[in-house]
Amino acid sequence: MDIIIATVVLLILGYVAGNAAEKRHYASIRRRESELHHIPLVNFSANQPLPEAREIEFFVGSTVVATDFFKSFLLGLRNLVGGRVIAYESLIDRARRESLLRLKEQAVAWGATEILNVRLETSAVNNGGDGAASIEVIAYGTGIR
Repeated sequence: MDIIIATVVLLILGYVAGNAAEKRHYASIRRRESELHHIPLVNFSANQPLPEAREIEFFVGSTVVATDFFKSFLLGLRNLVGGRVIAYESLIDRARRESLLRLKEQAVAWGATEILNVRLETSAVNNGGDGAASIEVIAYGTGIR
């Protein structure tokens, strides 16, 4: 009985703490996105002319977002029955947006006016098979000024 009570308490604490951290992170992302919306991320096809550039620089933004106890528990349940893990979709969204913001922040600090051919690489990182997974996203592109 004590194990069940402890598990329920941990799930509740994990949900509350994880939800609060996620809300803070999303608030930070929205604020920084509004500050950096002026710098475009542009992808070109092979037959398009490139914009004029005096200088170029390669930029990388990387983020790892880990799961909380509650989401790890949901993942374990979902693995038993199969299907989409909706709780993990916010992890991927946050990691992608954070990586793009870090890329933009580096480019703005350098003085870039545009970032060309931005790419995202996503990988799932499992910490020793214990169910505590993380999502890593790397964003990279070429800044011009």
